[in-house]
Amino acid sequence: GRTSPYFFNAGAFDSGMALATLGECYADAIGAANVGFDMLFGPAYKGIPLATTVAIALARRGRDVPLAFNRKEAKQHGEGGQLIGAPLQGRVLIVDDVITAGTAIRESLTLIRDSGAEVAGVLVALDRQERGQGELSAVQELAKDAGIDVTAVANLGDLLAFSRDDADSIQHHERLLSYRERYGCAD
Repeated sequence: GRTSPYFFNAGAFDSGMALATLGECYADAIGAANVGFDMLFGPAYKGIPLATTVAIALARRGRDVPLAFNRKEAKQHGEGGQLIGAPLQGRVLIVDDVITAGTAIRESLTLIRDSGAEVAGVLVALDRQERGQGELSAVQELAKDAGIDVTAVANLGDLLAFSRDDADSIQHHERLLSYRERYGCAD
């Protein structure tokens, strides 16, 4: 496997203000990409608070959208089932932190399509812009294989620009460049 010089830790958004700010960034990316959708879906586990904060950010902007998420294991009592929240219907936008292998997203695609809904696309915080199985990135492979658009709030290019311009991060810039040269892919 690859040893990456960086780790995107969505769990570090661990306060109300941090999550609210992240939700606004996701909402900005939705607007910039002009993504058409009817509801949000957050894959367990990290996608759950991410989709929730995006729903709140959109509601603050005057767009109240339904939200659903899944459990890793179906519940046999109480409300039961694998899904929590609004029924999956219409065009569903999947919200997650990052796509590495794409396993959670592919499971979500199946779940949404099996419910009779349509996948509107995927929204992630970071596109690592790393090659997947071939020359395409994992994000590009997923988009091609599933026939969907994937929108990212930020990508490796943004991280490189930040690390170059930020005094506290400049020390990591060369390692990031080397990693991109070895494992990166064309945009």
